[in-house]
Amino acid sequence: QVQLVESGGGLVQAGGSLGLSCAASGRAFSTYVMGWFRQAPGKERRFVAAIRWNNDNTYYADSVKGRFTISKDNAKNTVYLQMNSLKPEDTAVYYCAMSTRPYWSGTYYYTHAYDYWGQGTQVTVSS
Repeated sequence: QVQLVESGGGLVQAGGSLGLSCAASGRAFSTYVMGWFRQAPGKERRFVAAIRWNNDNTYYADSVKGRFTISKDNAKNTVYLQMNSLKPEDTAVYYCAMSTRPYWSGTYYYTHAYDYWGQGTQVTVSS
């Protein structure tokens, strides 16, 4: 079984920055893509960013482009999400996810492309 553990959430003022990390552990796995999703209260889980494990291709939701950066450290099996210029509407529980299946890039914008999920970490942006 694969475990994904997020860390780095917290409370920040609008305009501030936070960094999240997600470490993968467990049985040997073939990772195609690691992604970040978020879920605000009463709303569905939505795509934030993703990165291909075997190269540096990245994908972002329009709402975070230019503000968030996803990166990875293959040796540490860790993916990061640097969030700058945070807005109150970025407030949500952020989830890390791993996909072990090859898809066309657009598929990774959806939750069904992912096989494993972290427990989530709260990010709260105050106005």
